[in-house]
Amino acid sequence: MDFRLDEEQQALRESVREFAREVVAPTIAEHYEQHTFPYEMVRQMGKMGLFGLPFAEEHGGMGGDYFALCLALEELARVDSSVAITLEAAVSLGAMPIYRFGTEEQKAQWLPKLLSGEALAAFGLTEPGTGSDAGGTRTRAVLDGDEWVINGSKAFITNSGTDITALVTVTAVTGTRPDGGKELSTIIVPSGTPGFTVAPGYSKVGWTASDTHELTFDDCRVPAANLLGERGRGFAQFLRILDEGRTAIAALAVGLAQGCVDESIKYAKERQAFGQPIGNYQAIQFKIADMEMKAHTARLAYYDAAARMLAGEPFKRQAAIAKLHASTVAVDNAREATQIHGGYGFMNEYPVARFWRDSKILEIGEGTSEVQRMIIARDLGM
Repeated sequence: MDFRLDEEQQALRESVREFAREVVAPTIAEHYEQHTFPYEMVRQMGKMGLFGLPFAEEHGGMGGDYFALCLALEELARVDSSVAITLEAAVSLGAMPIYRFGTEEQKAQWLPKLLSGEALAAFGLTEPGTGSDAGGTRTRAVLDGDEWVINGSKAFITNSGTDITALVTVTAVTGTRPDGGKELSTIIVPSGTPGFTVAPGYSKVGWTASDTHELTFDDCRVPAANLLGERGRGFAQFLRILDEGRTAIAALAVGLAQGCVDESIKYAKERQAFGQPIGNYQAIQFKIADMEMKAHTARLAYYDAAARMLAGEPFKRQAAIAKLHASTVAVDNAREATQIHGGYGFMNEYPVARFWRDSKILEIGEGTSEVQRMIIARDLGM
């Protein structure tokens, strides 16, 4: 078992690290203060090929794999999580469902713009009254002739309301299964479709430079051909997508955790107290050592999940472990980094204040920590 990166992976990591430090870092604080979406950064990431990393070249992708995406997410989140989650959601939740389950016509229609970063797509799963209970979906889609008529709402949907959002893939109840349960399917709803309304953006604690909205569907009609994948397989489809996404979120969380280490080392060398840099004191050294240990072990966890995924092996448990551990580490490191910075850690001019606000959602989004524990326990046969 060898987790060392090859030359191509190292080159990717370095190029994204340079972009994050030279392009994202200098201006992202302004986007946070103004709650604006970083369109220019998205365009540049598109030119770098980041949105196409894990997709085949025949569809306009870069011919890489999911681990390459994870490496890019880690380096972006090491500087900022809003930019990282924009990429993560655009790839794993936006384009990936179409890539995995779409018809050739759907792929030809949507993937070229999504994989180039010219357009974004969103995944409408969570609802205001369901949260972690995805099986409790209430949004309904009824087949009326050659059209689906959709009614319902979705909550906390990333990349759903930008100027370049092209579509939202929506989970909806489309009937009843033979056992009496809900038949869930996924349907593509293009932006601007009559009856599809995007609410104003949320006022969020963190990730304030990312795009997040509530969506409503009021007799929203789309062609029957917009069904994504097999009818009634929606639940299985989004479980597959979420397993992959959890590995990506783990990578993002590791990036934030490592960014906390970076900023703490920098500050500890500069900040003077009692006649010397605070980094000379063992109390600070031990805090930073523990932070580095946590980031390192969390990285190994997502490397393991990604390796199993790419090998075609079962990875559900490993993805849950990686997401659970990495999100916990991100919150821990953000708290300790803020403590090391003292009063300055509470000031928005320092990145750790942003890291602190951004970290908590990692224990909630794409499956709460409680859900990850459920997945792990069930996979152990409990």
